[in-house]
Amino acid sequence: MTFAEDIIVKPLLTEKGYDGIADKKYTFIVKKSANKTQIKLAVEKLFGVQVESVNTVNCKGKLKRMGRNQGYTPDYKKAIVQLKAESKTIEYFDSLS
Repeated sequence: MTFAEDIIVKPLLTEKGYDGIADKKYTFIVKKSANKTQIKLAVEKLFGVQVESVNTVNCKGKLKRMGRNQGYTPDYKKAIVQLKAESKTIEYFDSLS
């Protein structure tokens, strides 16, 4: 059994993510094995909001080099969550907009 706290890893704060806050679109890094239904239920439980839709993107890690050594940053899964119009906003993001 997975808990809501295990599915949502952390919020993703980027310039494009800041633009979506006004439209009630929030971006999170989520567990790679989580599906859209699990993400929707986790956001609704953690933040007490109503989710309209969830879009997910599997992001590949970037190549990084330090001198002769090179490697990749970890892969991650990104979820863009659209809230319903009548839903309240997520308080964590209110101070950022």
